[in-house]
Amino acid sequence: MRQVTVAATQMACSWNREANVAEAEALVREAAGLGAQVVLIQELFETPYFCVDQKQEHFALAHPTQDHPVLAKMSALARELGVVLPVSFFERANNAYYNSLAMIDADGSTLGVYRKSHIPDGPGYQEKFYFNPGDSGFRVWPTRYGTLGVGICWDQWFPECARAMAVMGAEILFYPTAIGSEPQDPTIHSRDHWQRTMQGHAAANLVPLVASNRIGREEGEATGVTFYGSSFITDQTGAKVAEADESHRAVLTASFDLDALQARRASWGLFRDRRPELYGPLLTLDGRSFPG
Repeated sequence: MRQVTVAATQMACSWNREANVAEAEALVREAAGLGAQVVLIQELFETPYFCVDQKQEHFALAHPTQDHPVLAKMSALARELGVVLPVSFFERANNAYYNSLAMIDADGSTLGVYRKSHIPDGPGYQEKFYFNPGDSGFRVWPTRYGTLGVGICWDQWFPECARAMAVMGAEILFYPTAIGSEPQDPTIHSRDHWQRTMQGHAAANLVPLVASNRIGREEGEATGVTFYGSSFITDQTGAKVAEADESHRAVLTASFDLDALQARRASWGLFRDRRPELYGPLLTLDGRSFPG
């Protein structure tokens, strides 16, 4: 039996970057104290969600992976506590900029980097101004506590991302995120839609799923966003087994037997009965024009 305990966390962020990182560290320590072996922190936790505005000066927030100060701190923390940390960060690679995630194993080593594949653009979420489309492809990593797959925020709306990671062997899916109100229409409240989409990924792939979101109201120059919080963990059927509220700091944990889940996936037949040769339309934008 490979019993693994995972944690989702959520927190508010200010422009005091040192305070944000210290709070993230405190969340990780609290989760580890509750027995968590893999701890997920929300998307771009070092600062407020700066993509509410298009401001040239925010590019200075990015750092290369190899000398990123927050990654170095989180690597030391992972090694000290013996936990796996998927860490979201703003990456600069020469003239390219990415919304990225480093998978830090329990010995503090960085197993690799995933660059966010799907980049949104809309009121309050102007990520195309800052981020190149990710070129890493979907990634999964064999860590001390299982094979883990990670998407980032907008990736969570695409079933292709979750299915690709599951086919590649992911035993648990993780999604750090920043989602909240829609500035152009205050009547939209997409929290439940957001959750149900990811619950479907868990159910369709028979893998648990962990989502961490931020909380609080963050004001930019042009608009502001009230983040939903509501971080959660599902089991392999998509049922929520732990959930935070919309406005409070939180640490959630849940435990899963990865060997039992592997056996269940095999017996259920979802992967046995896949027909990849029929999925050509998924390789196109219009569902009709096939490459080659």
